[in-house]
Amino acid sequence: MSFKIYVGGLPYPTTETELTDLFVQHGNVDSAKIITDKYTGRSRGFGFVEMPSEEEGKAAIAALNGTQLDGRTLTVNQARPQEARAGGGRGGFGGGRGGRHDR
Repeated sequence: MSFKIYVGGLPYPTTETELTDLFVQHGNVDSAKIITDKYTGRSRGFGFVEMPSEEEGKAAIAALNGTQLDGRTLTVNQARPQEARAGGGRGGFGGGRGGRHDR
């Protein structure tokens, strides 16, 4: 089972290859993924790295958390499971006519 790591504070031009290269200095890397905006395709400034063992993952966290990458301070910690999001779509407004009501 892979050890998943959250990496925040990434400079926007950082590539997944650069993220992999940063972590491979501390152990084997199974995958590296930078999260992008679904509309613009631009980096959102964070990503996830998966390492094959908890030992390697914790060593990478200890070594990289709080360090600088291209002038930005990285936040590196164990990823938590994604929280379930409430429903989708629009707010809680019912149908109706909206606006003024006839009297």
